[in-house]
Amino acid sequence: MREQRGGRGSSKLPNGPLRSRGFRNTRVGKMVTIRKVKIAIGVVAVVLVCLAGVGFKLYRDKLYVGPPDYPPIYKVEWLEQGWSPQQREWFHHTDQGTQTLNIPYEWFLALEQPRISLLGNVGRLSDPAYLDRFGFIPGATKGGENQLSIGFARGGPMGMADGAPWLNPRTNEPLTTIGFTCAACHTGRLTYRQTTLLIDGGPALTNLGMFRQALGISVLFTKLIPGRFDRFAKNVLGDDADDEARARLRDQLNAVWDQFNIVRKLDKEVADASVDEGYGRLDAMNRIGNQVFALDLGKEGREKNYVATSSPVNFPHIWNTSWFDWVQYNASIEQPMVRNAGESLGVSAPVNLTDAKRGLFTSHVQIEKIDGMEKQIAGKQPNETNGFTGLNAPKWPENILGPIDPTLAASGATLYDNLCKGCHLPPVGTPEFWRSEHWLPANKFGQRFLRLNLVPITKIGTDPALAEGMAKRKVWTPADLKISTNEFGGALGEVVEKTVNRWYDSQTPPTPAAKREEMNGYRANGIRAPLAYKARPLNGVWATPPFLHNGSVPNTYALLSPASDRPKLFYLGRREFDPVCMGYQIAATAAPPDKLDLRCLGDKTDLEAGELEGGFKLDTTIRGNHNTGHEFNDGEQKSGVIGRKLSPQERRSLIEFLKTQ
Repeated sequence: MREQRGGRGSSKLPNGPLRSRGFRNTRVGKMVTIRKVKIAIGVVAVVLVCLAGVGFKLYRDKLYVGPPDYPPIYKVEWLEQGWSPQQREWFHHTDQGTQTLNIPYEWFLALEQPRISLLGNVGRLSDPAYLDRFGFIPGATKGGENQLSIGFARGGPMGMADGAPWLNPRTNEPLTTIGFTCAACHTGRLTYRQTTLLIDGGPALTNLGMFRQALGISVLFTKLIPGRFDRFAKNVLGDDADDEARARLRDQLNAVWDQFNIVRKLDKEVADASVDEGYGRLDAMNRIGNQVFALDLGKEGREKNYVATSSPVNFPHIWNTSWFDWVQYNASIEQPMVRNAGESLGVSAPVNLTDAKRGLFTSHVQIEKIDGMEKQIAGKQPNETNGFTGLNAPKWPENILGPIDPTLAASGATLYDNLCKGCHLPPVGTPEFWRSEHWLPANKFGQRFLRLNLVPITKIGTDPALAEGMAKRKVWTPADLKISTNEFGGALGEVVEKTVNRWYDSQTPPTPAAKREEMNGYRANGIRAPLAYKARPLNGVWATPPFLHNGSVPNTYALLSPASDRPKLFYLGRREFDPVCMGYQIAATAAPPDKLDLRCLGDKTDLEAGELEGGFKLDTTIRGNHNTGHEFNDGEQKSGVIGRKLSPQERRSLIEFLKTQ
């Protein structure tokens, strides 16, 4: 028998109805399958779109850092303040022993900006033009290369938390530190009609919190985003690094992120009590305390001592401060060395507070360089003949900002004499200033210091958060540090003094007693926490906006106005200077001079009229941001009212006079 076709082994179907129905069923099945595939693809697409939306929202809300885009810098003028270019450069970039970024210098150059781009190339974090958006002033150009931005310093070999050197995983050579100097917070910048004025010792308009966020996200993206680590490894290790070196670099990167994440979680825990700082402001005292008493003391310190940053202050101007009897806005620190070494510890100069075997209070603080900076700022003992030497207050540049009206200035001088001199002392440079009883008698070292007026917060009426916060804060310290108090200020003073003395004792030979007295500024380690703020002389005050200790008033005209007329909301980060209002311009375009209230106090009908994209919106209704006090007003003489109401013309007169100082 012949084998039947279509039987076993044949792929053909028999003729007839069965074949027809089978073909139809197969076609229907395929259509159903295609429909299911299409539905599945649609579902996946919807899910991906949703995930993309969620991812974009997460990126926008949590991971996007968007500082303002500023116009290019066309012309730069350094104002004459008594320093040579060499002195200025040294102040800008001298290493104080800080490791502010908590990564090596070589990593800083290799990290990319915290942006996501489909093209991959987002630029380097260290790009001066990018750092400029956070307020860091681009450095000079030498030999065709851009130097570090002002306030950044490259130091010596960088150490790990345990004191071991931080090594390049390929070469095993030590990597170097990068940190902030005094200039990061104390170099001012004002822009007027495409001319940028730079002021040594002036308040910086940097946003350190936003920059810290950008640095953390940059590290996170390097850790997570495909391709970024490869580029980072190539830039740090070179093209010929093997897999082992790359793996060790990744371990280092993961360890850095873990440390960043510890601080991120601590900040999250205290977020409800924290006040955002923004451009030109920092809660310096609480941040220094958090570094020294929380992060430097390990897990127990973090659990017991980390607090909210709740009292931001405007970066203070520092000319002449070496000769004040007490410094800080609340006049809480007496000795220059303790103040400056404490600042270095606060911006992450490593100090050993936990391991007795390595020597408690051993630190990286560069004591000699800090002493040199203080001496450069101070100059010689001031007197009526020579005035202040060292770093001088900047003079109003009439060739750039316009001439001073002599008639208004003369009228303003009378107003100053009647209304301001009692707190802020006679104008600097006048015989009355130098012969004032506020110059204390010479101490046993022949030094005379200027006693500033201390005004109780109940009288001046300005925001009390700084003074009250320092007075109330308590800290825990381990017994082996032998700190005699749990008061924040006193404990910090003792830690810094022990750190400085450790350095003195470790020199070969140990620093002599007379030299220690000199480096300490011939002053004791006085620490206090009065519920008051100091009133300093007003020379150069025109160059120091925003005003009040917390930077809550954008210009001088607003400061001389009743508190109820001052802007309730305004944006920090705008650099344009307004010579009429004497301070930062409130809106992108200034109103005409004949509309002073609109120009200097803002549009009361539209509080968002001065919005600056990427800038910081300062809400003065929040404690820590209050713009009350130091008020000239009529009616009930309540707390914070220090004089009668001034007419608009009188405010202008005082402004013209202050331009002469």
